Amino acid sequence: MDGSLLFSIGKLIVVAGFVLVVVGALVMTASRLGFLGGMGSLPGDIAYKGKHVSFYFPIVTCLVLSVVVTFVLWVVSMIRRP
Repeated sequence: MDGSLLFSIGKLIVVAGFVLVVVGALVMTASRLGFLGGMGSLPGDIAYKGKHVSFYFPIVTCLVLSVVVTFVLWVVSMIRRP
């Protein structure tokens, strides 16, 4: 492998790690302040509690997160266009 390719991969891994640390810190701070208290229990999420079994599927939460991530990626792609 070319040295510059390995350097680029290493740089990508460092940047991705930094982004994960920042996002993790924001989520931890938001949860302590109560901003994300409703995530994961939105109206429309499927929850079933039986006598011996419980099932939870956060379908609405998944849809909301999908829309947010799609919008963020769309904005990033618009910014990066020449």
